[in-house]
Amino acid sequence: MPEVFINSTSAYFPNDPVANDAMEEYLGFINGKPSKSKNIVLRNNGIKNRYYALTKGGKPTHTNAQMTALAVKELFKTNPSKIKDIELLSCGTSSPDQVMPSHGVMTHGWLPEAEAIEVVSPSGVCCAGMHAIKYAYLAIKTGDVKLAVATGSERFSGLLVADVFEEEALKLKELSDNPYIAFQKDFLRWMLSDGASAFLMSDKPNETGLSLRLEWIEGVSYANEMQTCMYMGADKLPDGTLKGFMDYTPEEIMTQSIFSVKQDISLLSDNIVPLGGKKIKEIFDRKGLVASDIDHFLPHISSDFFRPKIYDMVELYGGGIPYEKWFINLYTVGNVGAASVFLMINELFNNGTLKKGEKILLLVPESARFSYMYAMLTVC
Repeated sequence: MPEVFINSTSAYFPNDPVANDAMEEYLGFINGKPSKSKNIVLRNNGIKNRYYALTKGGKPTHTNAQMTALAVKELFKTNPSKIKDIELLSCGTSSPDQVMPSHGVMTHGWLPEAEAIEVVSPSGVCCAGMHAIKYAYLAIKTGDVKLAVATGSERFSGLLVADVFEEEALKLKELSDNPYIAFQKDFLRWMLSDGASAFLMSDKPNETGLSLRLEWIEGVSYANEMQTCMYMGADKLPDGTLKGFMDYTPEEIMTQSIFSVKQDISLLSDNIVPLGGKKIKEIFDRKGLVASDIDHFLPHISSDFFRPKIYDMVELYGGGIPYEKWFINLYTVGNVGAASVFLMINELFNNGTLKKGEKILLLVPESARFSYMYAMLTVC
């Protein structure tokens, strides 16, 4: 079967980076008051800069599909006509601009330079980007296509602005003198970032320069045994089930911030790392891998809080990977969900440090209902 290579990578960030002390200039104040949780969350997550597809005051500047298309075009900046050779566009995101049409075809719509091609749109949360890579990988591996583009992108900022919560804040104000939005909603306002990244994938490596050979890519879901942890367009009921937006009245959707992004923090902290370790051990045992085989470890983490916990998990299940082999850019670009693993690979691939023969291990956890993706790349 053909081998699969990542031959080029790109990134697109909207506007200038936003520092911690400027975040509410873009997102606004809920009920006109500073967030109580902001400083606590920022102290734990370690993020110093992030990007918003917004102006100060919260006016949108880009759609998710526009950013993704710009990342795709960046792959072909030295040879624009080559974009016509793409046979497959695989686009992963958890924040599409609309429920339908799909994010992938909307991105394709911003690429008039491309041909009529197959387009697929894996959904989910952080793993959606890895699913996009896997679809392209399998299409090339089976010989179905020879040249594909996979993308990961997010535009979370439109869900984080104060206007999304204002109706709920007004409702709470009728009931209380202290109408702060619940922590599980406010928490993620200080975690998430916008951006897009793209990979050019082929059945042949670059003739000159480095490529990344995708050796394997695997995933696992524990939804059969775990409750929902992160959700949007729904609310969590006392019995742990979700009630989706279609079952709420229009008034309830507004006054309960149903379309905000929410996370069950207690469920997250107790389970996200241990469950990820179970599959690490199984993969390492099955493939005969040991920690010393890994030259670069790229774990997607939503917060610096999880860095030592993942270190301990890998030490327990995989023999330990020292921090000097880790590569994380969360602190400078923020948590960009499905794009995060793309953005780490893009930065590492282009910073001049990789050497032929080195092995890169990817780990992407997704807290939505505890899914995980893993992959191994070889520099060639």
